[in-house]
Amino acid sequence: VSILSGRFFVNFPSAKQYFSQFKHMEDPLEMERSLQLRKHARRVMGAINTVVENLNDSEKVSSVLALVGKAHAVKHKVEPIYFKKLTGVMLEVIAEEYADDFTPEAHGAWTKMKTLIYTHVTAVYKEVGWPQ
Repeated sequence: VSILSGRFFVNFPSAKQYFSQFKHMEDPLEMERSLQLRKHARRVMGAINTVVENLNDSEKVSSVLALVGKAHAVKHKVEPIYFKKLTGVMLEVIAEEYADDFTPEAHGAWTKMKTLIYTHVTAVYKEVGWPQ
């Protein structure tokens, strides 16, 4: 989780603007040790895990991703492109961490997951009339 968070904020430092607790941190190690960042990363991975566990239940998947999308669009005002960036970094980290098991089929499945997340989340942004 901390590898993903660290890589994301190093690759896309502009994303820190949405996190008042660590938006001024420059040191990736300091960010990785941030309790708030770790909590957020666990929530992100928890939501992704829920989606994976419920891939055969399209209503549950839609519901989880709609909640995520609405919170980020309405409450946090996060630009939707950051979901594409985050899921791209997630795919990179998984491929590196599990290189021996990351077959072309696994890559294809995670690429579909990345698209599923982005599609559902951005649909909510459109529903709420982004930008606000």
